[in-house]
Amino acid sequence: MVYELTQPRRILLMYITRVSGHRTATIAIEKAIKTLDPTAEVMSINGFGYTYPILEKVVNRAYMGIIKRTPKVWDYLYDNPDVLKRTQKLKNFLHKTSHEKLSILFEQFQPDTVVCTQAFPCGMVADYKLAQRQPLTIMGVLTDYAPHSFWLHEGVDYYIVPSEDARWKFLLKGVDEQRIKLFGIPIHANFSVSKDKADIAKKIGIDLQFPTILIMGGGQGLGPIKEVVNALAGVKTPLQLVVVAGVNQRLIRWLKRFSLPSDKRMKIYEYVDNVDEFMEVATLIITKPGGMTTSECLAKGLPMVIINPLPGQEMRNTDFLLQNGIAIRIDKTSDMAEEIELLLRNPRKLDDMRQAALAHGRPHAGLDIARLILKSPTDQPMSPDANLAAL
Repeated sequence: MVYELTQPRRILLMYITRVSGHRTATIAIEKAIKTLDPTAEVMSINGFGYTYPILEKVVNRAYMGIIKRTPKVWDYLYDNPDVLKRTQKLKNFLHKTSHEKLSILFEQFQPDTVVCTQAFPCGMVADYKLAQRQPLTIMGVLTDYAPHSFWLHEGVDYYIVPSEDARWKFLLKGVDEQRIKLFGIPIHANFSVSKDKADIAKKIGIDLQFPTILIMGGGQGLGPIKEVVNALAGVKTPLQLVVVAGVNQRLIRWLKRFSLPSDKRMKIYEYVDNVDEFMEVATLIITKPGGMTTSECLAKGLPMVIINPLPGQEMRNTDFLLQNGIAIRIDKTSDMAEEIELLLRNPRKLDDMRQAALAHGRPHAGLDIARLILKSPTDQPMSPDANLAAL
């Protein structure tokens, strides 16, 4: 389906942080828009970095410091009504003082729709829209499985949510049901396509006769990956480990020095652009439960093992996965070998987890969001066949 309009549509996509799930989601949305309407003009921008470049650096450093050193502090801050109330004046100040830069951006690009994959730029643009009486359509696209109150703003026209539970939470917060669209988290179209496992195994250099455990720590390579790899060395079943370490150079150096038993092999990657293929051949994944990674796993029907989820959004994503039988959680790396051994020896359990993942997967979220952006005749999600045809 291709959209033909008299005037090219102009869509502004806003995220925060260059290496983040928020940006990955905007890339998926942009590609989906271009698939449906090649004439559409799309601009993608770091909304926080554009309006407050110095403050963005300070906030990013503070966030990473809290997550690494005092994660319980972040758990207290995350979606805390008291914190929301106390920071309201600061948020209003930042929104108001961003108007000048937003005016320049909007005058130059003249978007008719603004899509935000993070709450701060969403609220900022929504405030600008109301203050300046701009005829903008604003969409907030959640990239985690639990909404928080920082998303709420009367200037937002649509909220794109990943799950029924998230939809209900927005309803309970007073958002009109017509403004909530259960489309999912936008991911690359490759995750909606099944590929030949034998071809992938040959390319990666793994043997499909043995279980393959994919280990990922997000773009930053966070989490106890060293401890996980060390623990998996003690699993009795022969294994293949595929570790994606992101930009964590210290971790990569350690992995290259680590020696596994002779019945186990390990492939180490810094960054890959074919995660869908790794997930296609993996038996299970041990990972941080970030929203994007979780959405990709669901699309691929990949059982998940979560260890030490970060407070805040990761903890809430973990709750969603556990409640729906998609993942297991291991709190101590000392229990890792035994738990993984039990899981690998229980193919029925693994299959139940795969089916649960597939049941909650929404691999065509990007196209569904793009259709809403382009104002298609109906705002109902496409059928899988129609989505594949569009690709």
